[in-house]
Amino acid sequence: MIKEIKLPEVSDNVETGDVIKVLVKVGDKISVDQPIIELETEKASFEVPSPESGTVKEINVKQGDIIKIGAVILKIETNGADKSQKAENKPKIEKITDSEDESGSGKDDRKSTVVLTSENVEFKKKEPEDIKIKDKSEVPDNINVELSSSPASPSVRRLARELGVEINNITGTGAAGRISDEDVKRFVKEKINSSHGGSSISQKSLPDFNKWGETEIQQMTKVRAITAETMNYAWSSIPMVTQFDKADITQLEVFRKKNIKKVESAGGNLTITSILVKVCDEALRKFPQFNSSIDLQKKEIVFKKYFNVGVAVDTDRGLLVPVIKNTDSKSITEISAELNELAEKARNKKITPDEMDGGNFTISNLGGIGGTGFTPIVYSPQVAILGVSRGSIEPVYVNEEFQARMMLPLTLTYDHRIIDGADAARFLRWICEALENPMSMLL
Repeated sequence: MIKEIKLPEVSDNVETGDVIKVLVKVGDKISVDQPIIELETEKASFEVPSPESGTVKEINVKQGDIIKIGAVILKIETNGADKSQKAENKPKIEKITDSEDESGSGKDDRKSTVVLTSENVEFKKKEPEDIKIKDKSEVPDNINVELSSSPASPSVRRLARELGVEINNITGTGAAGRISDEDVKRFVKEKINSSHGGSSISQKSLPDFNKWGETEIQQMTKVRAITAETMNYAWSSIPMVTQFDKADITQLEVFRKKNIKKVESAGGNLTITSILVKVCDEALRKFPQFNSSIDLQKKEIVFKKYFNVGVAVDTDRGLLVPVIKNTDSKSITEISAELNELAEKARNKKITPDEMDGGNFTISNLGGIGGTGFTPIVYSPQVAILGVSRGSIEPVYVNEEFQARMMLPLTLTYDHRIIDGADAARFLRWICEALENPMSMLL
């Protein structure tokens, strides 16, 4: 029998992806979990595995196509029986009627209430005419309709929350006013532009550069495009301040070099970054306001009781940020191994969007490249990010004499709406002291 292999839901907030490469051809015999296409979304590039085994009979996508979740990638011939059933596309409407009168007899003129929600109404993108009820004016007088919040999928609602906008203020362009992630992004852009008097520098038309010389135009990748949008939103909406400090890591370097082989045997690489992940995990527990998000509309602060630390990784497609989950339950050795694995997956286009979601705090280490300091941008809805530059030997006055010490420059950029300067200075100083004396974390 013939089965369709469709693009599964890969992550929250991801509805489409670009086909970078088709990894099979018609006539190939494929097995379960065998990669069939390489897909690039707004968050990552990765291979999509097949959920079925069989012989490829038809390929419905090609390199460069933009496909949606649920789109048919290919068709295969299998030996199994087809147990799939076509779901009925009828809206599920729950009617709540008034209770009968005391005599137990019903009344023909009583009113019913129809509750429409995104959960009990199926919206068809290709056949919007199937949704008959769009507003109360189209409903008979004997029916009360309670329109719930704007129709949108859970992933779209989550995107709106992360960007700090109210979903009910967004006008959907889909069937029956359904809101897509593109609607949310457009709303945010318009909001940002309006806050700048309706225009921004990035929207000015570019001059004709060809009159001065030869040019070349390259289309932005999805990763670069979403990075640009995210950074533009963060820079426009978050009042950011950066705190600078230095940590004396002379003794830490001795410890690190002494234990490199031990961590390598466990599949990791003991670096300053992996050590910093654990140090920052401890710091987030000591300073909970750094492990939070702010909701200005509700005037609320969301304090997170879990600890996920993201680490920026430089790839040939741009900056990706894998997230190490539950760092409070992992040792430095375990963190080193997981960080090594995630970084390799990011560079080799194997990382999935889920492995880049859920970060509470981010570390960006440019020390391997160079520089004496930089001011990283906070990644919304987080409230702080740690920048790490290259360590160097410096003369430091210790015990009434100058000594050669390995000093590590650190910068902490934070959201000044929720974090005060004094708290930021204490947080960064605590990290420095933890690096200088790791045993202090246990105290």
